[in-house]
Order: sequence, then structure tokens, then C-alpha cells
Amino acid sequence: MADTLRSCSVSTKCRRIAELAKRHPTMRLTTLAHHMDVDWLSAACDRTRKDGASGVDGQTAEQFAADLDANLRSLLDRAKSGTYRAPPVRRVYIPKGNGEQRPLGIPTFEDKVLQRAAAMVLEAVYEQDFLDCSYGFRPGRSPHQALDALWRQTMSMAGCWIVELDIRKFFDHLDHAKLREILGRRIGDGVLLRMIGKWLKAGVMEDGAWQATKTGTPQGGVISPLLANVYLHEVLDTWFQREVRPRMHGPSFLVRFADDAVLGFACEQDARRVLEVLPKRFARFGLQLHPTKTRLVAFRAKATTGRPLDNDEDPPGTFTFLGFTHYWALSRKGRPVVKRKTAAARLTRALKAIRDWCARHRHKPVAEQHQALTRKIQGHYAYYGITGNGRSLGLFFEQVKRAWRTWLSRRSQKAYMNWTKFNALLARYRLPPPRIVHSIYRTQ
Repeated sequence: MADTLRSCSVSTKCRRIAELAKRHPTMRLTTLAHHMDVDWLSAACDRTRKDGASGVDGQTAEQFAADLDANLRSLLDRAKSGTYRAPPVRRVYIPKGNGEQRPLGIPTFEDKVLQRAAAMVLEAVYEQDFLDCSYGFRPGRSPHQALDALWRQTMSMAGCWIVELDIRKFFDHLDHAKLREILGRRIGDGVLLRMIGKWLKAGVMEDGAWQATKTGTPQGGVISPLLANVYLHEVLDTWFQREVRPRMHGPSFLVRFADDAVLGFACEQDARRVLEVLPKRFARFGLQLHPTKTRLVAFRAKATTGRPLDNDEDPPGTFTFLGFTHYWALSRKGRPVVKRKTAAARLTRALKAIRDWCARHRHKPVAEQHQALTRKIQGHYAYYGITGNGRSLGLFFEQVKRAWRTWLSRRSQKAYMNWTKFNALLARYRLPPPRIVHSIYRTQ
């Protein structure tokens, strides 16, 4: 009962903040932190992952929860009084698909809770300001909604000129002074701004040595995605909506998911004008576009008037967004349509992960391996199972079977498993076949 009342209280406060922000879209809101109380922090704690790695203090979620009420009250008092000291984040690295490593910052659990509490306040405000073109890290929005919006707009234009936008190391180069300036236009609450400033200056701890951070916000931080959205809302979204689109000769659109964005234009001249000014716009905010990955693509079907595509014609241009390669092809009725398939790099990465897993766990019981592989395959389908991607899903499924058979055969010298034996095993331990999870026809 107490949990229900607390949840209702927090929801009511969020709604009040949102209503105030919506009624006054240009007002600088100065009284926000007073909504943060023990119930608010408790709700933030409930929304914080408990299975994440620990920060520099080594404290786990279980240890923090051992005396939860006292810990939350202490955290709230220090945050409101200004005595809270943001600890540095622990830096770790994860491999990227291109062989490079991506730095991640792991805050302490206490810091995660406070960041989540602040993010809940900021989210209630900025969700009233964010535009429909942004989909990343927003409540009720997903990558598949972004993909669906992109598909519908490219189809409605019957082809267009695509600017594929790639920001070089965005989370590392986000300008602190510019971010404070942007936040200050909407947020005037000193408690919130002071906490954000402390997180930006907390630095990172790597191999036992502290490093200052003059720019950027660590990937992995709870509040980082929201701050990134606030920053790019100003840098790209509102600029495109208010200044770019009214000056275009033809229709145009923007679809953004976090720091990945695609801009579409009906006219080549419009696309080239925007591509020329984009580096200057981003440079004003301390950001740099990747010189080769940011490019113009003639994403146009060769048969926009109903004429079928000839086999000897060059394929139309393609581009990749959110792990899918977008391209024009003929439908079963012979009409040009936009199709999506799993990007080659993503498919290679997924299969490598499966092979590595099979190799490491080949000595576990077959039933246990089957259970884990089933979850992995279903997880792949849950993201990549979209309309038109059946061929890539089928390829993934067949390669998973091959990888499993290969490593089952290497359990011992006597364990060699030919396809006859393996198919008999599959009859007992069936793997989930390819399936479309996100169909464009279900939303029409």
C-alpha cells in the first residue's frame, strides 16, 4: 500500500511539472528541486538497474538497499544542501564493431540514484519541448518507431536525397559551457544546475588514476542520454525545424535517434546546401562531423513512374541507420519499395558473438546450451525481425545452427556430429525459426 501511494505521489508531481512546462514553453523554471523528496528518490531507486557493475566505491545495489531509508535521506540532504560531492566514474572499455573500443563510465550506485532522480525532473520538462523527429532514450519511443517513420517518409517521397549524419565521438566532445547555456534557458533551479555541473566535472578514474573531463558526458551515466538529447535538440532538431525546412524548395524531414540522424530532401539542391552548412552548425557547439561517414546518398528508385527495374541497371544508393541497410527493391507486385536488411557489420558481429559463446560453453549440457541459444536467437529476432528482413534472419538462423553443430562436435574426439545426428538433436531441441516481430502491416 505504501509503495502504491508513493508511486501515485511521484506520478502526480511529474504530471504537475509537465503541465507547467507545457503551459509555459518559453519560461525559465526556477522551482523544480523541491519536488525531490525521499519518495522521489525511492522511485528513482526503483527505476535504477540493480545488476550493473559497481562504481569507484565498490558499493552494490544490495549494500545500498540494506539501509535504504537512511541512505536515501542522507543522499537527499546532501543534494539539497549542496554538500554532495559527485564521485568520478569508473572507466571501462567495450569493443566496437570496427575493432575500436568505446569508453564507458560507471557511476557509483548512489550517484546513479541521484542522477535518475534529476533525470526524472528534467524529463518531465523537456518531453514537452522535444520534437517528434527525435526517438532516442525517450519514454514510449523506440528504434523501431524511428525506423517506421523513416520508411514511411522515404516511401511517401518515392525516393529522396539522404544526408547520413555521423557525429565524431559526440559523447566525448559535448561542450560543457554550451550545455549549461542551453539548460539555463529552460532550467533556473540552482539545486539541479549545481548537481549537473558537479557530474560534468567529476572526472573519470582509470587504472587508479583520476582524469579531469573538460568536455563530454560519460556514456553509461544515467543522466547522459537525456543531456545528449537536450544538446542535440538545440543543435539539430529545432534548427532544422525553424531555420532549415522553411528555406527548402521541396519537402524535407529529419529522423534522429540519440546521436544518429538521417535527413531527407526531395530536391538535390536542398540536400547539398544543408550538407555544406552542417559542419559549420555543429562546429559552433564544439562538435565535428565525420568527414567520410557523413555523406549524401541519392536514395532514389529507378522506377518511380511504375516502370520495372531492369536487371542490368545499377542498384540505387543505400544507407545504414540503426543497424539496418536501407535500399530500393521491387515488391512481389513489381513495384519499387524501400526495404531494410540487417547491416553486414551487425550481422557479422552477432554471428561472431554466437560462435564465441558456443566455443566457451560447448561442454555444458545440451539442454542448458539450447535454452541459452534460444534466448539469444529470440533477442536477435526481437530487434532485427522487421518486414522485408526475412532473408537476413534466415541466414542468421542457418549460421547459428552451423556454429552449434561445429562446437558440439569438438566436445571430445568421439563427439563428432554429422548433419544427420545434428538434425536428430534439433528435432528434440528445436531452435526458434526466423519470424517477423515488427510488421509494417500491423500498424496500418
